[in-house]
Amino acid sequence: MAEYKYETHLHTRQGSACGHLTGAEQADLYKGFGYTGIVVTDHFFNGNCAIPRDLPWKERVEAFCEGYRSAKKRGDEIGLQVFFGLETNFHGQEFLLYGLSEEWLAQQADMLSWSPKEQFEKVTAAGGFVVQAHPYREAPYIPEVKLYPDCCEAFEISNALNSARGEGFNEKAAAYAAEHGIRGTGGSDAHGRVQLRGGMIFEKKWESIADYIAAVRNGTGYRIITDFVEM
Repeated sequence: MAEYKYETHLHTRQGSACGHLTGAEQADLYKGFGYTGIVVTDHFFNGNCAIPRDLPWKERVEAFCEGYRSAKKRGDEIGLQVFFGLETNFHGQEFLLYGLSEEWLAQQADMLSWSPKEQFEKVTAAGGFVVQAHPYREAPYIPEVKLYPDCCEAFEISNALNSARGEGFNEKAAAYAAEHGIRGTGGSDAHGRVQLRGGMIFEKKWESIADYIAAVRNGTGYRIITDFVEM
């Protein structure tokens, strides 16, 4: 049976202040690793974003999407699927948003005032999907670990960057998700430096990001990578 490998958590230096590679460079890297596709999830304006804060909202969104566009252009050239996402931040607790468009984002000028619950409601109403990123991670930028099972549809239970830190963060997230019937996802949290890589492997190739969302909601047709490989 054919298998299709996808990266669901990836940053570029165009959108994320902590990114090391352009979207095009990330696309080349993942094509070389044998991935079918990637989702660019740069840090949004309430996180470690690379976009100046003094721009008008629509100009900020336009600049924010440059990492995705760079990856998409290169992906189309080399045969790598590239999808749009983003990562938001609430006092250190981060969420991965999927299934939204650049146009929708440009219309949400009040987005930075939303609570995690409001974000979940508005994103879901727009047909999107919310995942709490790397629950249980401990880091200097995270004041305290907080779980938001009522503000997302899934937990990222296998995060390669978590694993590299060796603190059992993934294991705790997976155990909590299993106990409470929460779906799980996996991603590398790739920033372009040397690190472990992971993601998810699907039985079918995606036609759109809706296929990813449907698969996770149904809990079928995929497996989460836990045996990370160094990139």
